[in-house]
Amino acid sequence: MIQNLEAEILASHQMGREVFLLKLQAPAIAAAAQPGQFVHIRCSETLDPLLRRPLSIHDVGDRGELVLLYQIKGRGTAWLASQGAGNKINILGPIGRGFTLPANKRVALVAGGLGIVPLLFLARRALEAGNEIDFFYGAQDRERLYQLETLKAMKINLFVATDDGSAGFQGPVTKLWEHYLKERSYDRSYACGPRAELAEFARLVTRFSIAAEVSLEERMACGLGACRGCVTALLDARGKIYYENVCTGGPVFDAANVYWGDQVKWNKL
Repeated sequence: MIQNLEAEILASHQMGREVFLLKLQAPAIAAAAQPGQFVHIRCSETLDPLLRRPLSIHDVGDRGELVLLYQIKGRGTAWLASQGAGNKINILGPIGRGFTLPANKRVALVAGGLGIVPLLFLARRALEAGNEIDFFYGAQDRERLYQLETLKAMKINLFVATDDGSAGFQGPVTKLWEHYLKERSYDRSYACGPRAELAEFARLVTRFSIAAEVSLEERMACGLGACRGCVTALLDARGKIYYENVCTGGPVFDAANVYWGDQVKWNKL
C-alpha cells in the first residue's frame, strides 16, 4: 500500500559532485519497500516546482530509516539538497514493480554509475535470501564509485571497472562482466545504469541465456500511472511494440521484454 507521509530528515551528506545521500525516518515505507521500487518526493514548500521527483530506494535501515542516493538535476533536487537534519519532506511510496528475487542461487548485479542506487538494496536482500552475489560496479573514475566501502563490507564478490582505469578494470563494466561470463554461470542477473549500457547488458544475457531484469529511468509526472508521461517501449509475445508506464509497470522490467531498438536481437529465454 502506498503511503503519503511527512518524513523527517535524519542526515544529508554530499557524496560527490552534486551527489547526495539522504537518510529519512519513514518506518511505514521502509517496512514495505522492495528493491527496485521508488518514492515520489515533493521538492518544495510551495507548488513550485509542481511535480514531485521520483527517487529509487537505495537502502533501508532496521529502525525505519529510508536511504536515498541522488544527483542534483534541476530545481527540485537542488531544493532537496538544501534541506538539513530535522526538516520534514512529503513523500509517497513505495511505488512500482521491484526486482524478482530468487533464493539460494548465484546472481550477478551490474551497476553503471548511479545505477548503484537500486542495486545496493537488492544486494542486501539477495544476501538475506541466501544467494551468492557477483557485483560488477563501473563508473567514469574512482571518485564516482559511490558507496564502495559499503559494498566492500558486504559478503559479496565485488568487481570494479572505471573508464579511466583509476580503479579496477579499465573500460565499461559490461566488458568486465563479459570476461567473467565466459567462466562463471548465473541463475539470474540484474542491471541498472545508462541506456546504452543496459542495451549491452541485454545483448550479453541473451547470448549467454541468462534470465535478467533491468531497472529503467524515465521522466515522471504523476508517478501513479494516470498521466502516461513515463512510457517505455516493450515487446509482446509476438515481437510487436507496445508501451507501458515505467512508474506502475516498472521501473523494473524483464530485459527480454524491453525494446532496445536495433541494438539487441532477442531470442526469448
